[in-house]
Amino acid sequence: MEQTIFLVIILIIVLDFLFDRIMDYLNSTRWSKKLPEELKGIYDEDKYRKSQEYARTNMRFGLLTSTLSFVFILLMLLFGGFGFLDSLVRQYTDHPVWMAVLFFGILGLASDILSTPFDLYGTFVIEEKFGFNKTTLKTYVLDKIKGWMLAVLIGGGLLAVFVWFYAAAGSLFWLYAWIVFTAFSIFMMMFYSTLIVPLFNKQKPLEEGPLREEIERFAKKAGFRLDNIFVIDGSKRSTKANAYFSGIGPKKRIVLFDTLIKEHSKEELVSVLAHEIGHYKKRHTLKGGAVSVLHTGVLLFLLGLFINRPELSGALGASEPSFHMGILAFGLLYAPFSLVLGVLGNRLSRKYEYQADAFAARHYDARPLQDALKKLSVNHLSNLRPHPAYVYVHYSHPPLLKRLACLDRFRQ
Repeated sequence: MEQTIFLVIILIIVLDFLFDRIMDYLNSTRWSKKLPEELKGIYDEDKYRKSQEYARTNMRFGLLTSTLSFVFILLMLLFGGFGFLDSLVRQYTDHPVWMAVLFFGILGLASDILSTPFDLYGTFVIEEKFGFNKTTLKTYVLDKIKGWMLAVLIGGGLLAVFVWFYAAAGSLFWLYAWIVFTAFSIFMMMFYSTLIVPLFNKQKPLEEGPLREEIERFAKKAGFRLDNIFVIDGSKRSTKANAYFSGIGPKKRIVLFDTLIKEHSKEELVSVLAHEIGHYKKRHTLKGGAVSVLHTGVLLFLLGLFINRPELSGALGASEPSFHMGILAFGLLYAPFSLVLGVLGNRLSRKYEYQADAFAARHYDARPLQDALKKLSVNHLSNLRPHPAYVYVHYSHPPLLKRLACLDRFRQ
């Protein structure tokens, strides 16, 4: 049985890698050296060639990093690397909580160390080459240290609680873990912008002036109480722009990147905000959170059914069954289901984006939203002709041309 599970895990990893490569290949077939007719008026010839070069560079770099990750995990499986790490951890402690924390801590640290050179290259070579990078080495190092601290405090803390539930609650482990995870998710939805974001970025209220007045005027017209409008220093790391909605209830806020304000007109900015308010008015945040909580509950329930089986730990080379080896094996076996759920989640997300666009067009104006979307795509060197299969699997937002076509229906 252990050998069968081991072979299934290998097969899943291989098929997953091949599937991603097929998706990348299909996407690359949509590239062209000449500016396509449907993109005229959005890209000019020079900018389009630069976007194609950016896409090719990222695909080649992604192929390199994903191949190395694929080879690494195969070597770990074929040569008993996970089993060796398990036996190493057992030399220092036999407490299930500490074993799990040490096991995943060592794996996480090793993975981060191995991936850091590629992350540095992506940030300081690729993003620099195409004019996006604004991150300094000091900022990068500080971000890395803060990320490690959060991983230890939050990731390690949640893991320790889950293992403790597993040891204390037996078959009800999944239920207690689900309750804790749900409570933590709600807490983070409410306080992420006030607790986590300030560790990495400065946020300040949008200053008084024509833009704030126009935003408040629209919010009042749309029946949306908006007390918190913030600007974040996104230019600290990149020239790329964004806006997002966070929080629930009195903690809700809309955040604009300073790069977004710099590159867009007042009308374009209000249309982007109208889109974000549309997500809230349509209850997309609550619906997405509910789906996530339900998915987590099902995942933990299935984990509770299988985690006690010694075959899972044995398939990865462990001499004794344990929570950390069982959860690792379960995670590898669960990958195909995770892919399917991810595809379904992206499909739902694209639907929500269309609805938020429609809300902005109905309650404000479609034209400035179209202009903003075009400008964002060009400034980000986005691939505007992705393969439909790639979109279906990977895109959480509809491609630009489809969004523009849908917004055309609302133009006067």
